[in-house]
Amino acid sequence: MHKKIAVLDGDGIGPEIITEAIKVLHAIEKKYNHSFSFEQALIGSVAIDSTGDPLPEKTIEICKSSDAILFGAIGDPKYDNEPNSKVRPEQGLLALRKTLDLYCNIRPVTIFDRLIDSSPLKRDRIKGVDLVIYRELTSGIYFGQKKEATEKGIASDLCAYSKEEILRVAHFAFKAAAKRKNKLTLVDKANVLASSRLWRRVVTELHKKEYKDVELDFLYVDNAAMQIVLNPAQFDIILTGNLFGDIISDEASVIGGSIGLLPSASVGSRYALFEPIHGSFPQGKGKCIANPIATILSAAMMLDHFDMAQEANAIRHAVEKTINCNIGTPDIAPNQNSTTAEVGSYISNIILE
Repeated sequence: MHKKIAVLDGDGIGPEIITEAIKVLHAIEKKYNHSFSFEQALIGSVAIDSTGDPLPEKTIEICKSSDAILFGAIGDPKYDNEPNSKVRPEQGLLALRKTLDLYCNIRPVTIFDRLIDSSPLKRDRIKGVDLVIYRELTSGIYFGQKKEATEKGIASDLCAYSKEEILRVAHFAFKAAAKRKNKLTLVDKANVLASSRLWRRVVTELHKKEYKDVELDFLYVDNAAMQIVLNPAQFDIILTGNLFGDIISDEASVIGGSIGLLPSASVGSRYALFEPIHGSFPQGKGKCIANPIATILSAAMMLDHFDMAQEANAIRHAVEKTINCNIGTPDIAPNQNSTTAEVGSYISNIILE
């Protein structure tokens, strides 16, 4: 099978971790007789430096003509330290999500047994944690009308949702729950926010009409943030809006011991993008210490998207075996650490065994 993949290295450690994911995909090609073609495109700070635009039109064209998008990281300290900058790298990723209508972000959180003691939480709280967060990605407060600070020091961001925007991501989440443990938790702030009350009404109606076999419960976001620390194993599928999903998925990401382990997918009706959930880690750029596993597991999610389940599971098996052999970058193997490239090569070689 042949697939065309748009490759967006992005900023910081992006090029380093993407290189290792592609290395692993080459191993999949060889082992399973597939053919992948990769086309590079600019986004973020590197795109601003080259074109003045964080999302050049050429990048959009490449993404639209590909079967999937593999994305590295975005962000640069020179923009973080200049809050008044009119053009920022992150605008490129937000615009790409909106342009391609990637409305559903999927973030699995699983625990590797060997790394349980690396978690900031106690072993008995995280043993067996296996949850997935479904986050609405193209609406809400991040995309609502914005009013910048006035002379009186007042600014605002509008959080707006439509029934249709909620329904389409809710369908994704309910279908996933039906294939897993038949449990879905909606995280909102319906006691305060009108937009959250719409979420609760729409999801409840959909549950009654189409997904009665799935257990549905509700948590306010402040309680959900607390429960993710107190008892993360209680969750299976979490469904939530853009802002809340951004926050609680980063909170959940530390449960496994390193943010460098967790992949994600952003999908819509036509296009799909796969990326690690961590940032550009500019402090680690060029030092060969960036953990490529989250990006490699994102590539596995991409293979699932291609209906290559056996191939995706081969990557996951190779990753787990690598971790069990204490092969890893400093964040997960501080006493016997390997370089970014060595981890990618180790995983690739296991696939080819």
